[in-house]
Amino acid sequence: MSETIRLVIDRLGHLGDGIGAGPRGPVFVPGMLPGEEVEGVLSGDRLEGARILTPSAERVKPPCPHARTCGGCQLQHAAEPFTAAWKREVVREALAQQGLETGIADQTLTSPPASRRRATLSGRRTKGGVLLGFHAKGQGMIVPVPGCRLLHPDLMATLPALEALVAFGGSRTTEMSLTVTQSLTGPDVSVTGGKPADAAMQMELARLADRFGLARLTWEGEIVAQSAAPQIAIGPSRVEFPPGAFLQATCQGEAALLAAAREAIGPAKRIADLFCGLGTFALPLAREAEVHAVEGHPALTAALEKAARATPGLRRITTETRDLFRRPLEPDELKGFDAVVIDPPRAGAEAQCQRLARAEVQRLAMISCNPVTFARDARILAQGGWRLDHVQVVDQFRWSVHIELAAAFSRGK
Repeated sequence: MSETIRLVIDRLGHLGDGIGAGPRGPVFVPGMLPGEEVEGVLSGDRLEGARILTPSAERVKPPCPHARTCGGCQLQHAAEPFTAAWKREVVREALAQQGLETGIADQTLTSPPASRRRATLSGRRTKGGVLLGFHAKGQGMIVPVPGCRLLHPDLMATLPALEALVAFGGSRTTEMSLTVTQSLTGPDVSVTGGKPADAAMQMELARLADRFGLARLTWEGEIVAQSAAPQIAIGPSRVEFPPGAFLQATCQGEAALLAAAREAIGPAKRIADLFCGLGTFALPLAREAEVHAVEGHPALTAALEKAARATPGLRRITTETRDLFRRPLEPDELKGFDAVVIDPPRAGAEAQCQRLARAEVQRLAMISCNPVTFARDARILAQGGWRLDHVQVVDQFRWSVHIELAAAFSRGK
C-alpha cells in the first residue's frame, strides 16, 4: 500500500541521493539537497515522485537542458561551492572511518565545463534512425545529448561520426558502447556491441572513419582504420596510446594531480612510479629525476618507453611490466628510491601498501579515485609509520559524485 509522506533531507549520500529519516528508517530521494523539505510516495526505502516544498539555498538551475533526464551528471542542481565542499567532506568521513585525520585543502580543484576529453556513449538503431547519448538516470533508456555541457568541443564534433557508425554497424536488439578520446592527431573511437565485421564491413567502416576524419577506429578490439596514431601530450612528451588506454579525464585535472604529486615528493632524485599507465607522472617527473615506472599492461609500458626515447632532455626512465596486485614491489626492491608515486585503480593498492608500510622510502604521493579504498590503504601506511600530511581533492568529473584526490605521506620528523 502506497504512503505519502513528508520529510527533510538530512544529508547527501555517496551516490548523490538526498537522504532523510522516514517512518521506518533512511529514505533515499534522488535530486534533492540537504535542508530541503520534500513530499512523495514512499516505496521501500525510496521516495517516488518527490516534490520540493522548501528548496535549499544551494539549489541552482542546471546549466544543461538534459540534466533532468540524462544520467551523465548527478549534481547539476547543486551550487558549485556546495559540491566542492561535499566532496571534501566525503574524503574526511572516509578517513575518519579508518581512525585517520589530516589537513584537506580548502579548495577543491574542479575542471571547467566542456573539458572532458574521453567519454563512453551508448548507441542503438531504432525504427526511425539512431539513438546516441548517455543512459537516463537509473534506467537503460538512452538520452541524446546535443549541446552537452560536459564534453570537450572536439568530442561533441564527433557525434555525427558516432551516429553514422551506429546506423551502419548497430542493431535494434543490442546496445553499442562507443568510447571517443580526444587526441592531437584526431578523434580515437573504440566500439563494442556492434555487428561482427567481415571484410566487406571493415572496408565500409574504414570509409566512414576516413569520411569523418577519425584518427583511428577500433571495432570489437580490432583496429579497422587508422590514418594517424592517436597521441596525447604528457609533460614534454607526445605519447601514442593503444586502444582503450586509461588517461586522466581532463587536462586540467591531470595538471592538478601532477602539481600535488610534485609537492608531495619534494626534490626526489630517484622515484618509483607504480601503476604508471602511459606515464602521466613518470614523463614530467623525469625532467628532474630518474624514474622507474611499473605497470601491469605491456601495451602501456611499451607506449611509455617509446615516448621517453623520443623526448629529449629527460633523465633515465626504466619500465617494468608487472601485476602489482599479485606481485607488489617488495621492501628490498624499493631500496634506493627517494620517493614513490602510486596511482592505483578504484580497488586501491592494499597489497602494495602493505609492502610500502615496511619500506625505507621517505616520501610518498598517492593518487586515488576512491576515497574508501584510499582511506583503507592510508591506514595500512599509518600503521607502518607513515604520516598522512595533506590531501588535495580534485574534481575532474564535474557535476558527478566521482571524487579524486592526491595525498602526501612522509616518514620521520
